[in-house]
Amino acid sequence: MKLRLSNHAIEKARERGISIEQIKNAIQRGAKHLQGEKIVSDYTYVRAVYKKIGDEFFVITVMVRKGDGN
Repeated sequence: MKLRLSNHAIEKARERGISIEQIKNAIQRGAKHLQGEKIVSDYTYVRAVYKKIGDEFFVITVMVRKGDGN
């Protein structure tokens, strides 16, 4: 898997304690929906927002998902 992170995504991953492996899992295994031209993928508590460019995944940002209250 070719993965490229924006500077913003790198900064947010560090701030939020999200590893590269967790980002890959979110992209590969997560529930996905479109947000304009971006893909939003949720897996466990990680959300990755990215674009697929050719054979590369360009990660725009990552975040910790909030619980649904259940």
